[in-house]
Amino acid sequence: MKSPSAYVKSPKAYVWIAGTVLLLALPFYLDRFWLQAGLFAMAAAIGAIGINLLTGATGQLSMGHAFFLAVGAYSYCVLAGDSGVENGHRLVGLGLPTWLAAVLAVLVAGAAGGLFSPIAGRLRGAYLGIATLALIFIGQHVLFNAHDLTGGFNGRAVPPLSLFGIDFDDSETVIAAVPFQSAEKLWYVALLALIGCGLFARGVLRGRPGRAMNAIRDHRIAAGVMGVPVARYRAAVFVLSSMYAGLAGVLIALVFQRTVPEYFGVILSLEFLAMIVIGGLGTVAGAVVGAAFVSLLPQLLTHYSDALPLVSAPGTGGVSPGEASRYLYGAAIVAVVLFLPGGLTRLITSRKTPQE
Repeated sequence: MKSPSAYVKSPKAYVWIAGTVLLLALPFYLDRFWLQAGLFAMAAAIGAIGINLLTGATGQLSMGHAFFLAVGAYSYCVLAGDSGVENGHRLVGLGLPTWLAAVLAVLVAGAAGGLFSPIAGRLRGAYLGIATLALIFIGQHVLFNAHDLTGGFNGRAVPPLSLFGIDFDDSETVIAAVPFQSAEKLWYVALLALIGCGLFARGVLRGRPGRAMNAIRDHRIAAGVMGVPVARYRAAVFVLSSMYAGLAGVLIALVFQRTVPEYFGVILSLEFLAMIVIGGLGTVAGAVVGAAFVSLLPQLLTHYSDALPLVSAPGTGGVSPGEASRYLYGAAIVAVVLFLPGGLTRLITSRKTPQE
């Protein structure tokens, strides 16, 4: 076992320190576009960590991850918003403190996962994938038709977060003579949430629950013989994954400032599966790397569409940035499966020095 001083001297420790300092400093230098892209990537990374615990570590295929993001996003809007009329619909809102609404929205997403967990505990593989796919269709129907809660097709506005007396809206907040607007303020909230979620998931994977989850993934019958409660673990991980998705949904809603039902569809669930395959199944780092790749690629193609061949703005006759990004990370999935089964993170982990 390495001593603490050995970890401090390792190159990996310096990489983590440099990365943390860089992320803390970025809001001082990036414009709003890049800050929003980074915020979306961090929110996607939280959701990807959740589905990686379920699919990558436990071997349970879920096609309904977008449903739980929608539950988190819309629960926050209902709990934190005020009742009123918007786009011709009378919306229901409880007007709770926004920080409390965010916490409760995550719990509501977990409760929704708990209602489905008995099914998740008994089904596996393609059967669970098909069952969770039904959640997407049910969720889309509810989101488009429950006008009092969701606002229907046009969605509803997202109340800005308020925490420790700071409003995370477009108003300017001056801290230590430095002005912060909504994107800069949300950046640190999302970064703190990502670090907390990543450390918790890392602890789960490295502890006894992680070993049990891997045993269930690799050989379900052998895990049961060794005394692992397979159905209980599957159900518990499904609930935990749902809570991660709920938190990701809350952050995405805060970044976009409006929830739209069409966003939370099958494509979003497939994108989360692409994230963990490209980044690396069963690891926190793989979820983060894959989320950054899949979520930032459309933003980069959109931003540089004028300078890229064959890529043009939507409706102008060429390949739209969204379509081009799906082609590229579709090709990335094929390349990873064929040539790099461990995902992009394997390029780093394969170069680790032997433990002393």
